[in-house]
Amino acid sequence: MALITDPDQLADAALDDDSEEVFINTTTKRIKLVVVGNLSTDGVTMKALYSFLKEEWKNDPNTKNLAAFPFPLTPITDESYEFIEGWDFEDDIARYLIRTSGWTVRNTSGAVTQQWAGIIGLGSIEVDDQLYYQQGSGAAVDFELLGQVNQAVQILRDDDGDGVYAEGSDFDRRTSFTIFAREEAQLFGKSNLADIGVTSMGPQAYRFPISTGADLKVVTADTGIKVSGVGYPADVVPYDGMTITYYATPQLKAVGASSYNFGIVVDGNGQSLQEIYEFIQYALRQDADIDAGAGTVNGKTADPLARYVGDTFYTMNATNPAGGGTGVWIEDFATGDVNSIVLLDNTATERTFPYTASLTINFNDNLDNDTAAEYWVYFTTLPGAGNDYGEAGALLVDDADDIDMTGLVPGPSVTHTFDYDANVQGGRTPGTDAAITVVAIGLATGQYVRATGTIQRSTTNVVTLVAPLERTYANP
Repeated sequence: MALITDPDQLADAALDDDSEEVFINTTTKRIKLVVVGNLSTDGVTMKALYSFLKEEWKNDPNTKNLAAFPFPLTPITDESYEFIEGWDFEDDIARYLIRTSGWTVRNTSGAVTQQWAGIIGLGSIEVDDQLYYQQGSGAAVDFELLGQVNQAVQILRDDDGDGVYAEGSDFDRRTSFTIFAREEAQLFGKSNLADIGVTSMGPQAYRFPISTGADLKVVTADTGIKVSGVGYPADVVPYDGMTITYYATPQLKAVGASSYNFGIVVDGNGQSLQEIYEFIQYALRQDADIDAGAGTVNGKTADPLARYVGDTFYTMNATNPAGGGTGVWIEDFATGDVNSIVLLDNTATERTFPYTASLTINFNDNLDNDTAAEYWVYFTTLPGAGNDYGEAGALLVDDADDIDMTGLVPGPSVTHTFDYDANVQGGRTPGTDAAITVVAIGLATGQYVRATGTIQRSTTNVVTLVAPLERTYANP
C-alpha cells in the first residue's frame, strides 16, 4: 500500500461495520478511519480526506442526507484544518492515520478543545528505526510507526474549551517538542523547535531535520554491556564499573596545571575512551534513571554527553537537572588516551591535557636476560649548567607522573610517558623536543651500552639498546 493522496481511493461505509476506509457518523459527528481496502498504515493526507468529504456531502452515495448536517472541516491551508460544529475523529486510530497536516477541533460553541500538529521528519532514517518524542519534561513516547516520521501529535487539550489548561486531563504542550533517533550502534539524531525556528506550535505540519547513520565507535553489542541487552545499570565487565553522575554543585577538576568546573562526571573505570563512549551511548538509550547521584535523569531523553570527531573524543555541554553545570568530565580513563580527549567545561570552553608523549626503550637479550641489568634516561643537553649527560649534575628525565625514568630492565622493552607540553626540568622550554641519552649496564650477560634519541611530540618515540655480550665479568 501507499499513502493516499487521491480521494477516489476512499469510500464511506453505509453502516459502521469496518467494510470501507471511512465511516461518517452523523449521529455522533465523528469520522472513523479503518485500515481496510486502499487504506493502510501508510495513512491518508488530510487534504485527500477533506476532498473526499466534500464529494460525499455533494453526492451522498449512501443516502445519509449529509447536506442536512454542518460540513465537518474548514481548510486553513493544505496542511492545516479545523473541525467545526462539534465534529471530530472517532478515535486515535483515525488521528494517527493522518499524514502531512495539523488541525484544530472546535466544539458546538466554537471553542477550541484540541490542537494537533503534523510532525514530519526530514533526513536519513532506517526503515526499522524506532523514533520517539518528548513534550516538555514528560516521558519519551514512541511514534506509531517505524522509520522516518509523518504523524500527528496532540499539542493542546481543553475538554471544556474554557481556555484553562490546568484542569483535569487538560494540557498545553505547544512550546516544547523534541524528536529522538537513538538506535544500537547508530549515531544519535535529535531535533527540536529551536532547530526549525519555532517557539510555539500551531495546528499545522512541521518538518524537523532528523538523521542517523552507522556509529563506527560502537562495536560492542548491547548484550556485551548488559546481559539482557536492555536496562540500567550495566552488569558486564568492565562496563559494570562505569557511572554517570549529575552534580548539584560544580566539580573542580584539574586539567594540567589549571582547574575548571564541570557539572556532570562520567567514571570510566580505567577503560579506553572508546569503551566509555559505548557505555555512555548505551545509557542514553535506556528508559531508566542513569544518574548515580541523588537526582533522577532518564537516559532516553537526556542530552548527549560525548561525540567522536575522527579518533578524538569530545565531551559536550548537556542539560543538568541537578544544577551543577553543563560541562562533562571523564574520570579514570586509560592513560594512553590522554592525547585523544577534549573536555567541554561549564563555560562551554574546550579543555585539553598537556600533550603526553611516549618513549619506548627496547633491550636486547643480553640485557633482558641479565637480572641485574639497569637503565637510566638522561637529558643530553639542558639550558642550565652542569646538568647535561656526562656531567656530575646530569638530570634524569621524569615521566608524566614526575617519576625518574630509571630502574631494572623489566623485559624486552619498557614504555614511559613524558609531559611534553609542561616538563620544565633544568630550565628546558616546554612544548619542545627533548634530546636524551639512554644508558644501561648489566653484570653477567650485559655490557655497558649507550644510545641517544629524541622525545618528540609523538607516542612512537623509540630508543633501542643493544648491549654486547659480557664475557669477562666475574665475581666468584
